[in-house]
Amino acid sequence: MLSLTTRLKIFLSVLAVVLLTGSFILYSKNNSTPAGKNEILIKALMQGLSTMHYKPEKVDDSFSKKAFGLYLDRLDFNKKFLLESDVAMLRKYETQLDDQLRAGSFEFFDISADLIEKRTKESEAFYKEILSKPFDFSKEESIELDGKKLKFAKDKNELKEAWRKQLKYQTLVRLADMQKQQEKATASADSKETRKTMEQMEAEAREKVMTAYNELYKRLDQVTRDDRRSTYINAVANVYDPHTGYFPPKAKKDFDIEFTGRLEGIGASLQEKDGQIKVMEIVPGSPSYMQGDLKPGDAIQKVAQGSGDAVLVEGMRLDDAIQLIRGKKGTEVRLTVRKPDGSTRIIPIVRDVIVFEETYAQSAMIDEKQKIGYIKLPGFYADFERKGGRNSGEDVKAEVEKLKAAGMQGLVLDLRNNGGGSLADAVEMAGLFVDQGPIVQIRTSAGKTVVLDDRDPEVQYTGPLVIMVNSNSASASEILAAAMQDYKRAVIVGTPTFGKGTVQQFVEIDEALPSQFDPYKPFGALKLTIQKFYRINGGTTQLRGVTPDVILPDAYSYLEFGEKEQEYALPFDEISPARYKPWSRAKLNIPAIQASSKNRISDSESFKLIQQSGERLKKLADNTSRSLSMAKYMEEEKKSEAANKQLEDAQKNVPVLNVARLKTDLQTIAGDTAKMARNKDFLKSLQKDVYVEEAVAIIKNDIK
Repeated sequence: MLSLTTRLKIFLSVLAVVLLTGSFILYSKNNSTPAGKNEILIKALMQGLSTMHYKPEKVDDSFSKKAFGLYLDRLDFNKKFLLESDVAMLRKYETQLDDQLRAGSFEFFDISADLIEKRTKESEAFYKEILSKPFDFSKEESIELDGKKLKFAKDKNELKEAWRKQLKYQTLVRLADMQKQQEKATASADSKETRKTMEQMEAEAREKVMTAYNELYKRLDQVTRDDRRSTYINAVANVYDPHTGYFPPKAKKDFDIEFTGRLEGIGASLQEKDGQIKVMEIVPGSPSYMQGDLKPGDAIQKVAQGSGDAVLVEGMRLDDAIQLIRGKKGTEVRLTVRKPDGSTRIIPIVRDVIVFEETYAQSAMIDEKQKIGYIKLPGFYADFERKGGRNSGEDVKAEVEKLKAAGMQGLVLDLRNNGGGSLADAVEMAGLFVDQGPIVQIRTSAGKTVVLDDRDPEVQYTGPLVIMVNSNSASASEILAAAMQDYKRAVIVGTPTFGKGTVQQFVEIDEALPSQFDPYKPFGALKLTIQKFYRINGGTTQLRGVTPDVILPDAYSYLEFGEKEQEYALPFDEISPARYKPWSRAKLNIPAIQASSKNRISDSESFKLIQQSGERLKKLADNTSRSLSMAKYMEEEKKSEAANKQLEDAQKNVPVLNVARLKTDLQTIAGDTAKMARNKDFLKSLQKDVYVEEAVAIIKNDIK
């Protein structure tokens, strides 16, 4: 079995031979761009994928069809540019991509790029003509919003009709919003605002859509052939798995596009997928995290600077969308997002830098006849550069010590929305609650399994333990929860986790290539999956994640989310279990705990409404058709608002938990008004959290 280092050396040597046997012209006619660079790039990438990926694919006709499908989706996901005949012409190459990739050829790509650029230019006339005339919103018709359910237009007349419905819907959304604002304004006693007619508002809404599309087409005109090439290359890379991809030099620099550190922004990790800008992760402590409405899975449709006109970002290059969202501290950005259930919401976020205290572990004491400790861990952070920074393992250990000293009789560890981070800290943290032993298994593509152990025989905390998770708990969160479940040490409570059980590594292509290729650099980097996580019971956390012992109703658990929804995700499988002994100091009667919790949930009005809300969201998500009648659209909006208000009102009636920060923590924030305000928000959200309430009830009533 070859190590990763050995395989990297083989990759470098083979790559050099493969590339040096090719014949390349050093410079193109304009004497600025090296000719043959793209051929070198694709050969380097394919060699890296076949040599170093965890599960290399056989590059054949089947592979070609998969890459073709992914690329076609990204080329025109919403079917607003290409015709049925165009797709039929492109489909002639469906089984030829593997041959072209081996030859370093971009023949198919060049044909597709020429075609999409031509059709994009032609479509410009559609929106200008359609938006020049008023829409009739009394007419009974509907629009399909899910690109996967749409078909390519048979001819230009059918395509123009698809454009008409799209533009009508976008005008309708703006018009409905304007009408609601006017109704609120006129309801105000001191309002002096002049009431506009429906015709005036309709014309204004159309003008706003026209402005948005004018700006969109200016940006589309700036999309380069290299930008399109990256989309094509990533369609090829994503056949291996969704976390493997090519990063051009600029994209590598802005890896995952996190608006963090020195950059002032909103604090979200974004990804361009199927022509949409999607939220992948919310950075703990960031403005988005503090505001609370933006969630992973949301698709950003429009971006507005404060009260200014919104700019369409669908179909936009990711880095261009980023520039619109980023901005100076204290300024407001308004994001129009499409939620996974199909609803649209405007989310205002005031840009700021990260509040680092919010990224660290925080604790509180919940005093409900028993003193129950609570620790919130937003991420598994670590000082990777060893510059005196903080580590989550050490911080959680310190919080546990403080809570023990204050008389804690049970502990709730909250890993909800924790996207992972430092694996070493997850292993260290597990060791706080069990005797020494294995915590996680890691397997390489060569089949070698490495077991990471907690080698410290000391157990810091031996009392009742509940770990809270949800669908946004991923990676290191899943490893910790899985280990505690396998040891039968803790009760896992919440909803099934994300299911990311793989490890990625960057390979800098420039460093991999010998000096003969310096004139062609920079090339960027390849991020590829190299390892897979396995629980100590032998099952991987990949795809299935961790299923809680006690599953609680969650509105978003009904929606399609998580690793299992990614195309070509690596499969679930099992290896031999590690040698370990379950926790023996206390016996967890999981069936009895589940039955007790089920009784409480059935009696809870809040959980009943959450269940109903989830079922409603699922129904909306499945029904992706929307009415283009103003009356019906407003009726649907009112129903949605009423259901949301009902859920909000139910939350107000939740029994308030008796929660307080420890005296030592209060002393450290005394006098700092900003920290005191954040502390107040932290306690307020905790006091009325029905999920924490149930976790506390499990400790009080069910863990013996």
